[in-house]
Amino acid sequence: MALHMRRTLLSLHRATSSSLKPPEPLDTRCPAPLLLTVRTKKRYFIPPRVSLKGRMDGNPEAKARAAGIVFRQEYVERPINIACTAGVFDPYIPPEGDARLSTLSKEGIKQRTEQIRQSAASQLAIRKIKEQDPEFSTKTFAEKAQEIFIEAHNALTNFNKERLHFLVTERCYPEITRGNRYKTVRWKFLESLEPPRVVHARCPDMVSKGNLYGQVTVRMHSKQTLAIYDRFGRLMMGDEDLPKDVLEYLIIERHLMNPYGSWRLHGKIVPSWAPAKDPVIKTVSIPGPELKPWEEFDAENYEVPKPAAVQWYK
Repeated sequence: MALHMRRTLLSLHRATSSSLKPPEPLDTRCPAPLLLTVRTKKRYFIPPRVSLKGRMDGNPEAKARAAGIVFRQEYVERPINIACTAGVFDPYIPPEGDARLSTLSKEGIKQRTEQIRQSAASQLAIRKIKEQDPEFSTKTFAEKAQEIFIEAHNALTNFNKERLHFLVTERCYPEITRGNRYKTVRWKFLESLEPPRVVHARCPDMVSKGNLYGQVTVRMHSKQTLAIYDRFGRLMMGDEDLPKDVLEYLIIERHLMNPYGSWRLHGKIVPSWAPAKDPVIKTVSIPGPELKPWEEFDAENYEVPKPAAVQWYK
């Protein structure tokens, strides 16, 4: 009992004597790094080593799926452009010959019935367009569409890309510029034979209900000149000094829900009864004879090879 009391008094004396000691000076030297073993997050799927990559057997996706990891499925998605539509909704069908047939014939009655149906739908579409665009008017819009058409073709002649994107839609741009990279276009608008007029209108929605687009078809009969030259400067089609009468049905479109949108050229309607275009004159390369160094070319006695050996240039 006395031994236990002695041990208790000694421990109490040491504790009180240590608390009365002066504080030790601080060690200003850099302390040694303290290394602690900490367990990180458990990895359920450990990728194989590079050395064993070729010797692995089995499907890694199946092993990952068994370990609880599911690979995300890859979708092949195409971007959607909501600034314009991808086509023409309910396209206008021009009457054959651009003239009204007699209502006494079967074809005339059918044509008149189709015109009444299209005009009724056009009136409803024009009413929707005016709700979104109060400045729209069928009397002044035809002249505005003609100005857009002339300015767009002038930008195409000068190949002004920035101005062309402002005047045509994203659907019309690749169609109007296709094949013109190495060609020279000379186009000129001379006069309007008949005043342009609105013949068709539609107001469809796309992606969601209420996302409206206005499509207006304008009939334009004018006199134009067109000449296309290839990369060698040779005439391919048309003539700059020969004016021609052209009857066109233009489609002008606008995204009505966009407050900063504008009317742009969207496409053309080519009727089935329209005359065929002029053939394109292509430039050909006629290979010459293989001459030896001491021989001379005799143009008078040279025969042109067969067309199979002719190389065509566009």
